[in-house]
Amino acid sequence: MTATTTRTAELYKRYQEALFPAVSPLYGDEPLAVERAKDQFVWDIEGKRYLDFFGGVLTVSVGHCNEEITAATVEQLHKAQHTSTLYINELMVAVAEKVAQLTPGRLQKCFFTSSGSEANETALTAARMYTGNRDVITLRHAYSGRTATAMSLTAHGSWRLGGVFDGSIKHVRNPYTYRSPVDLTEDELLDLCVQDLEETLATVTDGKIAAFMAEPIQGVGGFIVLPKDYFKRILPIVKEAGGVLIIDEVQTGWGRTGTHMCGIEHWEVMPDIMTFAKGMANGSPIGCTIATPEIADALQGQTFATFGGNPVTMAAALATIEYIENNRLPENASSQGKRLETRLLALQGEHTFIGDVRGMGLMQALELVEPGPEKRPDPKRAAALIGAARKNGLLIGKGGLYGNVIRIAPHLNVTASDLDAGCDIIEQSLRDIA
Repeated sequence: MTATTTRTAELYKRYQEALFPAVSPLYGDEPLAVERAKDQFVWDIEGKRYLDFFGGVLTVSVGHCNEEITAATVEQLHKAQHTSTLYINELMVAVAEKVAQLTPGRLQKCFFTSSGSEANETALTAARMYTGNRDVITLRHAYSGRTATAMSLTAHGSWRLGGVFDGSIKHVRNPYTYRSPVDLTEDELLDLCVQDLEETLATVTDGKIAAFMAEPIQGVGGFIVLPKDYFKRILPIVKEAGGVLIIDEVQTGWGRTGTHMCGIEHWEVMPDIMTFAKGMANGSPIGCTIATPEIADALQGQTFATFGGNPVTMAAALATIEYIENNRLPENASSQGKRLETRLLALQGEHTFIGDVRGMGLMQALELVEPGPEKRPDPKRAAALIGAARKNGLLIGKGGLYGNVIRIAPHLNVTASDLDAGCDIIEQSLRDIA
C-alpha cells in the first residue's frame, strides 16, 4: 500500500475487522474505497477519478446518480418508503405491467424480490409446481447467485460454498465455442451439446424435468455467447421432457445486448419464465421473475418477499426502464458495442495473449491466454490488466472459470468519446503489462 493511500489502508483495516473475509474488496492490486460517483465516473477517497466500464457488475446501467432516476427515487422516499406485499402499491403494478409489455411471448405475471438469486429461486419453485417434476438442467459455467439453490445452479467450483447442494439440479456441457473440447465447428459443437443433453436426460433423470435454465450470455462465466441456434436446438427436447424454459437475464436484460430490451430476443425463442435484477433499477436492490399466466398461477400457497416490490425500488425501476426506452439505449448499446468490438479486435491483432474477443452490445470480453495453441488460461495477466487499467483511471471487471477473462460493460448511455477514452486506456494498459 503506497503512502498516498493512507485513508484507504485505514478503512481496509476496519473493513477486515468488521466484515466476513469471504467478501473480498480486492479487485486489483489494492482495495478501492469509493467516496462518490456521478454519471460515468467514480472517485475514491483519495480523490482519484475513474472511468467506470463495469458499473458495479453491470448494475449501474444508465450512469451513477442519474438525475432522472434519482429524482424519481427521492420523490417516492418522501411519499412512502415501505409497505411490504401485504398491501398494493401502484408503482409495483405499473412496473409489472411494463415488464409484461416489454418481454417476449406470453409472459405476463411478475414476482418481485430483492436480488437475482431470489428471482432465480422463485423461477425454479414455480417451474416445479407447474410441471410436477423436480429435476432441473442448466449449463456448466453458469452463475445463478449465492443462495443455496442458486449455488446449486452455479457451475463454478469457486462460487459453490457450504457443500450442501440440490442433487436434482444437473449440469450439461455449455457451447463454449472458444474452448471446444476438440477442434469442432460451431455446428459440430452444437451437435455434441444436444447429445450431452439427451444423454443426461436418459441417464440421471427419469426422463422428466421441471425446467431447463440458461443465461443467453454467461456473465460470470466470462461473457460466453451461446451460438445463434442453441436454444432452437434444445427447446424441443426440453418440451418433450415436460420442462419449461427459464431464461436468466440478470446481466443481459434491459438493452445490454443491443437492439432489444431482452437478450433472448436475439435467439428468437419464447421463454416460459424470465428473471431480471442488476441493471433493472440502476443500483437499487431488485429481483424480478416473470412467467406465463398458467405457470404463475401454479405457484400455490402463501409466500411473499419483505422488500420485493417496495415503492422506492419500484420508482427507481420504472424510471430506469422508461429512461432506457425514451433514450433508445438498446440502439446505443448496439452501435457503441460495435465500436467497442472493433477496438478490441484491433488490440487482439497486436497482442498474442488475447485469445478471444467476444460479446454482444455493451457486454464485451477479452479472454487472456498464454501464447500458443494450447489456449492455456492466463489469470495472472488478467489480474495485471485489471490493476494497470485502474492505475490508468479505468474500472473493468474479470470473470471466467479460471479468472482469465476481462469483462467490459460501459453504461448503456455511454458516448462515443467516453468509449474511445476507455479503449485508449485499455490499449495503454495492455502495453504496460506486455
